[in-house]
Amino acid sequence: MKDTIVDANFPKTADGRVYHLGIKSGEVANRIVTVGSISRAKQIATYLDASPKPFSLCSERGFLTITGRYQGAPVSVVCIGMGGPNVDFFIREVRECLQGDMLVIRFGSCGCLTDLPVGSLVLPKASLAVTRNLDFDFANGDHWRVPYRLSKPIPADSDLMMTLQRALESTRPVGAFGPVVPDTVNASTDSFYSSQGRQTSFQDYNSELIDHLKKTIPGITTLEMETYWVFHLAASWRGLPILSPALNPPLAVGPEFPPSSHAETALNGPQPAKDTVRQPTIRAAAVQMVFAARSSREFITPEHVSKLEAWCGQAVLDALYAMDIPQDQLHPQEGSVWDMEGVPVEAAPRSTLI
Repeated sequence: MKDTIVDANFPKTADGRVYHLGIKSGEVANRIVTVGSISRAKQIATYLDASPKPFSLCSERGFLTITGRYQGAPVSVVCIGMGGPNVDFFIREVRECLQGDMLVIRFGSCGCLTDLPVGSLVLPKASLAVTRNLDFDFANGDHWRVPYRLSKPIPADSDLMMTLQRALESTRPVGAFGPVVPDTVNASTDSFYSSQGRQTSFQDYNSELIDHLKKTIPGITTLEMETYWVFHLAASWRGLPILSPALNPPLAVGPEFPPSSHAETALNGPQPAKDTVRQPTIRAAAVQMVFAARSSREFITPEHVSKLEAWCGQAVLDALYAMDIPQDQLHPQEGSVWDMEGVPVEAAPRSTLI
């Protein structure tokens, strides 16, 4: 740690940089694609407009944020690594740096529990969490407790998911193989090994876990480690109650009267209606590349991954671009890393693809 932290409750530096991602307000956009792989983040960033030059910051904790414009719209690509805790850092710290709506698409890899081939693209309509029961006695066995716990499913944002599906279909390369599969259910786990049913030298009591998931969760198709936490935090956030500036009561400059007094109307005019200003939201969806077929044990090749990442990277950006965000729910451009002030006219955004 190099900088002085000014608040232990929500750690930030004196100039407003958050503790783990290292970014501050104006360095992350409302439209975000998050990935786990640095090389994938850099590949997606090649689709960003040349001007303004994309901003890039890799924090001491290993989070990479790249922000620029795609077809003129501000977009961020954020690499967070793996697992639920890193999702928590990402969602919470970006939310505190951002004004207005937050649209997030998780673009990652997964294992498949059905007969879909490797290279398939899966768009989960919902995700649940599968976690180790820390009260279970894994050393000696436990007749009184179950070794794994399942959460309730959390849905994806339906509009964002459908827009993502259309973008994937419209940008499908000629000769590309592998289906785009919507309307599935995903499970995000707290371990790549034990809670995904993999057998190791640890006594994890998980030999029947995958069969149990298939029997009890209708439509379950994929396992990975992040999507549930993105959906969960998006569904949980309701923002802080903020009174519209136009409705703030004026400071008292004279005698105060009871609310029922006619003098109040005479002095201050009609009282404003109850604040109905729309609050910001977090909307989330995901696309998952099937890397591992759990039944056949087949694993995807590096060449296939490169083709999928090129296709999906553009489609995810197209989907985010196609999603409308009201003007009053966009982060201010002035002073941001995507500010077009002083950018030459010839650096115009590319044409719309969808």
